[in-house]
Order: sequence, then C-alpha cells, then structure tokens
Amino acid sequence: MSRAAGARAPLGRLVALRIVLFAALAMLAQLVAVLIDYGSDPDNMARLVLEQESAELAAGLSLHDTRLAYELPEELRRRYGAAGTGYVARVRTAQGAVLFSHCDDACTAHFLPLDLNPPSFWLRIIAPGYPLSFAGGRTVEIGPRTAFIEVAVTGDPQGAVWGVLAHEVVDHMVLPMSLTLLFVLGATLLSIRAALRPVTAAAEQAERLDPLSPDARLEEAGMPREIAQLAGAVNRSYARTRELMNAQKLFTSAIAHEIRTPLAVIRLELENIDHPAARRTLGELDELTHFVDQMVMLARLEAADRSGFTPIALDEIGREIVGTLAPIVYARGARIGFEDAGDVYVPGNAALLKDAVRNLIENALRHGGPGVSITVRSDDGPGISVIDDGRGFDPDAPGEATDPPGHYRRAGGLGIGLEIVRRIAALHGGRLEIARAAPHGTHARLVFPVAPVIPAR
Repeated sequence: MSRAAGARAPLGRLVALRIVLFAALAMLAQLVAVLIDYGSDPDNMARLVLEQESAELAAGLSLHDTRLAYELPEELRRRYGAAGTGYVARVRTAQGAVLFSHCDDACTAHFLPLDLNPPSFWLRIIAPGYPLSFAGGRTVEIGPRTAFIEVAVTGDPQGAVWGVLAHEVVDHMVLPMSLTLLFVLGATLLSIRAALRPVTAAAEQAERLDPLSPDARLEEAGMPREIAQLAGAVNRSYARTRELMNAQKLFTSAIAHEIRTPLAVIRLELENIDHPAARRTLGELDELTHFVDQMVMLARLEAADRSGFTPIALDEIGREIVGTLAPIVYARGARIGFEDAGDVYVPGNAALLKDAVRNLIENALRHGGPGVSITVRSDDGPGISVIDDGRGFDPDAPGEATDPPGHYRRAGGLGIGLEIVRRIAALHGGRLEIARAAPHGTHARLVFPVAPVIPAR
C-alpha cells in the first residue's frame, strides 16, 4: 500500500500521545494540589518530617545477641554528625540507656526525661508555621528489643521538608498514576488496534477495487458502526459512479452508431463527385470514420468481462496482426516485421489484445513518416512492443502521449488511439510504456503482470 511522504501519524500513536499529554497535565495539577494541601498544614508536615528522619536514623540500629548498638548512617553525618546544623537527635533504650546523642545540655530540654517510660510517638511544635521547628520521638522495634529515637529540628536549614514532599509525591501520586496510565494506555491502544483492524482491511480492499467491476464494494460486516457508515457511503459512491459510466458508455455507443450511417451516405455521395476537393474531403471523412470506430471500441471496452480471459500466446497475436496489416503497410511504402520470444502467454482477451497492437501499428504508420520501418516484438517480460524508426513524437510534449484520459484529438491524433491501448492494458492488469527509440523513432510496449500461465491444450 502506498503512503505519501507527508502522511499523518497512525491513530494509535496520536491517541497515545494525547493520553500521555493529558495524564501529564493531570499529574501536574494534582502535584500543585498536593503541595497546596501539605503546605497549608505545617503541623502535619512536622509529623511527616519526624517520621522520615526517625526512620532514616533507625537504619543505624543493630542487635548483637540481646544487646542493642548504634552507628550513625553515613548519609546522615552531615546533618547529625556536626554541631550547629539545626538538627539534633538522640537514640536510647526504653530503660534510658543512651546509644547515640547529638545534643548538648540546652537542647535536652526538648526531649523527654531519660527516666520516663517513652510513649510510642510524641510531637511538640516549638515554633508554629514555616520554617519548621519541632521536637518529637517514636519507638522502634528491632528484634525483641525496643529503641526510642528522638529528633529536634530548628528552622529546617537543609530542607528536610522537601525530601518528605518528594517522597509523598512519588509514593502517593507518581507511582499510582503511572501504573494507571500504563494500564489505561495499554487498554486504549489494544482497543484502537482491534477497532481499526477492519478499517485497515477495508483500506487494503479499497486499493484492489476495480470501479469497472459490477460487484466492486467494501465489506461492511464486522466494522464499528461509524466505519461501516463510511464503507456504505463509499459503496454507494461506487454504485453511482458505475451508473454514470454505464450511462456515458450507452450515450457514446449510441452516438457512434448513429453517426456511422450518415457518414456512409456522405461517402457514397462524395465518391460520385469528380473533383479534387471531393477527394480531399474523402480523406478527412475516412479519418472521421476511423475516429467513430475507435469510439465504438471504447464503448465495447467498458463492457469487457475479465472472467472470460484465457491464456493468450503473444507470439500468435503479433504474428497474426503483422500478417493482416502487412499489405496496408507495404501499400504506403513502409516496412513491417515480427520478432518472437518463444512461448509467452498472458491471460486475456485475444480480440482486445489484437486491437491494442493494431492501434500501435497504425499510430507508427500514421506518425512515423514516409518509408518508416516497423518491428513488432514479443518478450518474456511478458510484453509486446511496436518499434518504429520514424520521426516519432515527443512523449513529454503537451498534446502528445501525455494528453489526460478523456482528452481525444480528432482525425489522426494520438489521444484516443493511445487511450484505447491504455485501457486494454489496464483491463489486463498491465500498462502502456512509450519511449524514444535509438537512434530515432518510437518504442511503445504493452507490459503485462508476471504470472504463471498454463496454455490450454
């Protein structure tokens, strides 16, 4: 399936990007709400800082047999290993034995007396608001023993509150929302992929649709309702197009048949007039009659049925056409010959293929100039070519081979003849290629798709 260079991104990617964007905006909004909520309650923030600091300090506890020991963790020495930091701590047993103390006589006033059996948790605000100033403590179980950790913070100079906020944001917002985002994103992408599977199949089917086929339509079964409506609209559009084409075909065929009779009458009358002008008019009339015959051929092409195609030998087509047209070619002072490529078969309609090659030979004879030499050649491409050494024509020039479909030039023009050949080639799944021949002339080739064809016995 062809894709334009500036094609839009897949729908799944667009939806995923939008989900991620809105999830990020939701997380940002929730982060602001969390900061406002926590920031508006400094007492709760003091409790959270106490819990975090005491948990980090508890990492230094160890149990040797039944004896508790303590060593300050390395990452806390900057905070609790030097004087004047604004943070003090004490670790002791429930019986009052001090395991660690980073506190002088003045700050012990913030802690509970050593002879007091400590509660499981206590907190006292030293100064309300921010920056935080508080004292508190809590018990920690380590094996069968119990330790009591006390912490006092004055002004929070190292910003312990920000560590608490970061921890709360990660644990209670980022991780849950990220997991939710992953599940939502995964479910959405799977749903979109499942919903678009019939759409992709319909697009591939549309690429293969033949508007000339009477049963050309998109299957609507299994599609979501909205996509089925689009497929139905496409099918109705194809049906209207076929109706227009059938009407145009009928109109063209009717006009062509109606013109034939008066043209024949005019010719009979002109043949009875012995005058040079009548002779010139007869030539013009012959070309007009040829044009009408080609219009009838176009109408017949529109009604061609591919189901009746049979294996056709290209060598036989070329040989027969050359034999039929040789007397006409020689009578005009030109030459014609045939070169075969062996047993080359394509599925097709013999009469239509003969019409295509005949049109190419007539074009070469008509436009090649006096004494033109024409060669018809089959090849195992598979294909069949008509090559002449005449003056030819420029396939890139306006009004020559590049005339758009439906633009037909009257009486000797290349337009309708080559359009007939193009349509015959398209009907057979092939194409018409036209190029300059070396050293001069024109090389027209009918190219057919490569497919194994078994000739009928």
